[in-house]
Amino acid sequence: MTHQHFMQMAIDLALQGQGRTAPNPPVGAVVVQQSLVVGEGFHPKAGEPHAEIFALRTAGEAAAGADIYVTLEPCSHQGRTGPCADALIRAAVGHVYIGVQDPNPQVAGRGIEKLRQAGIGVTLGILEQACQRLIAPFAHHVLTGMPYTIYKTAMTLDGKTATAAGDSRWISGAASRLRVHQLRDRVEAIMVGIGTVLSDNPRLNTRLPDSGGRDPLRVVVDSQLQMPVDCALLQQKSTAETLIATTLNNPDKSAALRQAGAEVLQLPVVDGQASLTALWQELGRRNVQRLLLEGGATLAGAALRAGLIDQLMVFIAPKLIGGTAEFGIFAGKGCQQLADAVRLTDMRYEQVEEDILMTGDVVQCLPD
Repeated sequence: MTHQHFMQMAIDLALQGQGRTAPNPPVGAVVVQQSLVVGEGFHPKAGEPHAEIFALRTAGEAAAGADIYVTLEPCSHQGRTGPCADALIRAAVGHVYIGVQDPNPQVAGRGIEKLRQAGIGVTLGILEQACQRLIAPFAHHVLTGMPYTIYKTAMTLDGKTATAAGDSRWISGAASRLRVHQLRDRVEAIMVGIGTVLSDNPRLNTRLPDSGGRDPLRVVVDSQLQMPVDCALLQQKSTAETLIATTLNNPDKSAALRQAGAEVLQLPVVDGQASLTALWQELGRRNVQRLLLEGGATLAGAALRAGLIDQLMVFIAPKLIGGTAEFGIFAGKGCQQLADAVRLTDMRYEQVEEDILMTGDVVQCLPD
């Protein structure tokens, strides 16, 4: 067994807590004694023990002199739970293998230093890229105060998101739609624009075969408060809240929406448009680490131009609409020169039954 093998086990464990740990990151840990796994754990949610604690508990006395693989640098500060670095020292582990250093500048490196001062060996950077990908939403939230935003969309092979008549159900296949619901279960919030609400009347909930999913916070960008009080978002049974972001000061309509169960947030206006940056900052204050943007092309284009999209997930279906339909992924002003085009990195491609899922991270934004 290699170091990479055990770290991958820790990553797989961490994924079990993904979407449940905010404001903390998802973390996994594996304790190995003489090439045998003797303990494992992951952080299930904020306020509960960290991954290292669960792994040490299951390892018991076998943790002494053992190697432990942790996806993220063990914490060295007192929060709602005690420092994990101290717990590793008390357990007398032999060596700590770490995926990535904590991205928080206030704590980065302190856990590693504490372990080394106690005479415990530390190796950093095992499956570093995969571990960085795992904590990317946490790192983004810590460093910017805003949620890591995933824009999910589906298009045909000829680049269209709907027919000329506006028909878009369904472009992607059943397996792809299931994947989206699995993603909804693992994000803190989902967002659309009012155009999507008026045209599709979506529920924006999580529908999984075992009915065990969690509905995220539903956010609707609705500058002119056109939200119908009898729409599916507000009439369904769900424990999740609905937040309507607007620029309009309309006490009567706001009161009606609140009566229907929604929260109304008035955004500042910047250059004649609702400030999406202010909305993202508010979501960050609410500990939204991962935001799933499912809005139409208008909202997506505005978010891209504002530099608010961090990752794209595009399901490409083996279908051709043809004709002159101009429904695309982004609306509004785009770049005029290819040199200014938005670029993606860390590209991944996956077959999801008949569809191709293309995922990439945004590394530059369109100029204003």
